[in-house]
Amino acid sequence: VADRPLHGNRTIRRPPAHATDAAATRGMPIVSRMVVASIPPGPRRILIVSDAWYPQINGVVRTLSSVRDRLRADGRAVLVVGPDITTTIPCPRYPEILLAIAPGRRLRELVDGFRPEAVHIATEGPLGMAARRLCRRRGWRFTTSWHTQFPLYLRRYAGVPTGLSYAWLRRFHSAAAATLVPTRSVKTELDDRGFRNVRVWTRGVDTSLFGAVPPVELDLPRPICLYCGRVAVDKNIEAFFAADLPGSRMVVGDGPARAALQRKHPEAMWVGFKHGRELAAYYAAADVFVFPSRTDTFGVVMIEAMASGLPVAAYPVTGPIDVVQPGISGGLHEDLGTAVRMALEVDRESARRATNVFTWDRAAEIMLDTMVPVNEEADRRIAARDGRPHRPRLLEGDASGPSGDAGDAGPSTDIELKGAAGEPADGEPADGIGSAVA
Repeated sequence: VADRPLHGNRTIRRPPAHATDAAATRGMPIVSRMVVASIPPGPRRILIVSDAWYPQINGVVRTLSSVRDRLRADGRAVLVVGPDITTTIPCPRYPEILLAIAPGRRLRELVDGFRPEAVHIATEGPLGMAARRLCRRRGWRFTTSWHTQFPLYLRRYAGVPTGLSYAWLRRFHSAAAATLVPTRSVKTELDDRGFRNVRVWTRGVDTSLFGAVPPVELDLPRPICLYCGRVAVDKNIEAFFAADLPGSRMVVGDGPARAALQRKHPEAMWVGFKHGRELAAYYAAADVFVFPSRTDTFGVVMIEAMASGLPVAAYPVTGPIDVVQPGISGGLHEDLGTAVRMALEVDRESARRATNVFTWDRAAEIMLDTMVPVNEEADRRIAARDGRPHRPRLLEGDASGPSGDAGDAGPSTDIELKGAAGEPADGEPADGIGSAVA
């Protein structure tokens, strides 16, 4: 990758032609290596646009890649378009996150070549804005999702009033046939703020990996309190170190704050980024999982820990209150040390059983169930193929959390198949990077 300095300490990244071509075709020859006897009804060519994609490692990427794999296993063609289709710059404060510069033209080429029957816009960044603009210009229907508490981050780090942020995000998502959110708590908050057609989209965990790998051998005082995830200020990791915890601390992960925190807390065990079986082995070796974040919308790492037999200690805030059952899979308390001691009383097998409601198959099913055909032509094509039109529905009893409560109360109802025709109105998000960075 050819880099050149931009504004002193920032770098503009230009992917070589072969990298862009690889990104463009990722996901196209999807079913060539598998035999699918019968593809279930619904859209077969699905486009997902996300500003968060590989090589990033975070909950958004984990969610999208896991759901993509399940949809492909059904025999569907799924194309995920990420920032690497064009020139990128590092995101302020988070240089590992790359922002696409003016991706509209390349995105249009990919969309025209792929011919999607359904479109999902996963993020509100430069790619998401470009995809939204393209869909509205063509009169296409689409769905969106909400992964991050941007208003809280923008208020904390940029001083942007939350009311202004929510107004912009409400406008972004208002054109979608449905907006998918990870928990009931987030749905309630967005409903109260005037967002429309909000649907709960649960998360999953790979139990063939987490809970199935022997623990790594560690020579540390017990109990071992584990933090796993991105090492960044917004994760509130300082609370992990400030809490009165028994035993020892271990950090699995990396990020912009690691160097400073490691110098400040050399007593902790820092093992860096781990993946796959190695990651599962570290989960299995610990005694309690500490989740100090107050701003996550879900926290996939929590259910990975629980599936590994680790009870979770966290604050009673959005995310943990939707995932952790006190006394069954962990402890919740405003004092993190107290939460850890509560969690240590929980049986490991009880924590593991609590993850049974979180499956990637269910997450893929919900995503597919809320998708809408992009236009009348796609609608007719799906109807001719399946013998009936695809009408996305909200399923009663949609398991969205540890209690198995319905993702939305009430009877099953059709999601409105509204169009998104017309040019964007004045002041509407445009193709670029300004609004995504702000």
